[in-house]
Amino acid sequence: MRAFTSLAGHILGSHPQINGYYEMHISYEDASALDRQLEVFLEGDEIKESSRYLFDKLLHNDYVLKPEQLGMASMKMLVSLMEPEHTIKSIVDLFAQKEIDDLYASPVEAANYYIGRIQALADFSRTATQPYYYFDAELWQRAPETLLPRLSDWLELDSPLSERYQIFSHTGKARKGDSSERIHRGTIDRTPVDYSHVAIPEEVLRAAREVYRECRRQIIGNAADSVSLD
Repeated sequence: MRAFTSLAGHILGSHPQINGYYEMHISYEDASALDRQLEVFLEGDEIKESSRYLFDKLLHNDYVLKPEQLGMASMKMLVSLMEPEHTIKSIVDLFAQKEIDDLYASPVEAANYYIGRIQALADFSRTATQPYYYFDAELWQRAPETLLPRLSDWLELDSPLSERYQIFSHTGKARKGDSSERIHRGTIDRTPVDYSHVAIPEEVLRAAREVYRECRRQIIGNAADSVSLD
């Protein structure tokens, strides 16, 4: 969550071979989930002619992915992390804007969410039965010219991914992804967002950074291929 995943979905989903661009809130524990995924997508969009993929993103530990239970030979998995300080501050900023008090408006609780999520991804990387591609989420904004060709190759697309993307029927809607004005621009916005007004206790941030470094090391080590800022 808050790691350029809406931007990622829109860039991927704008490619003629890829359907889907938003979070469907589905667990993938057996083949019936694939039927549900298609049903959800068709509620607001149509399958593109000659397309190859149906995209979804899983941002939370509430949603489970068990690739070995899906029977999908053509599945392509992408795993991505973003460094903790910016991500945690972004979570706090988002949930502090809600009309009612929210758990994740607390920097401590937002950090706990972040730590739990990346630990779950590290666990997944150790047990994944199918290969996955890892990339640092910051690359969407800092170096898309490096990231996009690598993802295009991994996904075996007939044409390259572009920094420009479509605006879709669910773009900007609540529970579908980023609801800010930035997502409506139709191209990657490289302007950094300032979250300096959000303060994270130093010991909390230190713990998040330690977990991030170790989990990222494991996830990259278990990946079939990767691209990073390093």
